[in-house]
Amino acid sequence: MKMQLRLAALMLALVGCVSTPPTLGEPPPALKDERQELAYQQVMERFSDRDELYTGFDTVLFAAATLQTQPFREARLHRAAVFKSLTQERVQELITQEMAEAVKTHEFFLGVHVFNYRYEDFDRPSSIWNMVMVTPSGEVRPVSVERLGRADMEMRAYYPYMGTFWVGYRVRFPTMFADGKPVITPNTERVVLRMSSSLGKVEMRVHAH
Repeated sequence: MKMQLRLAALMLALVGCVSTPPTLGEPPPALKDERQELAYQQVMERFSDRDELYTGFDTVLFAAATLQTQPFREARLHRAAVFKSLTQERVQELITQEMAEAVKTHEFFLGVHVFNYRYEDFDRPSSIWNMVMVTPSGEVRPVSVERLGRADMEMRAYYPYMGTFWVGYRVRFPTMFADGKPVITPNTERVVLRMSSSLGKVEMRVHAH
């Protein structure tokens, strides 16, 4: 109970007065070590954001996204090491693998809760949603959108903003524009994951580094 209260206080401090989508279902898994849990929440919040879309008084969707930066990938893998009792050698092996993948694309984990299943088509070529990543240098469309499935306790252990009825996606963007210029430069402070349709628009703004 003590740790839950401290986590609640941390989340309130991190998001301030921003309205956030409600988390449905049982609480997600958390580390027993309070300091480790708080540290992970801080890293996750730095590289995550949330938004929601309404039509009148009707909710269309809740959305949240996390940019898979090097600091976040390392934090997520160290969290997995505690949950799964992985050796340091195995953790380093996984970090090396993920860093190799990270240089190929800019990747987001996207969680959505769509109230009408017909609009939950983000991975389809004919999707109603136009999804782009916006940086100070311009905007790019995804090279791939992969549906990971409905949220379970494993997914929520690393993305606790997910609720029982949410769906996870892996969204990958190119690292270079067509002219060879980098999409995210070393001086980029924040990037935006934007999803727009005739229903409206949501934007998730996260730190780039």
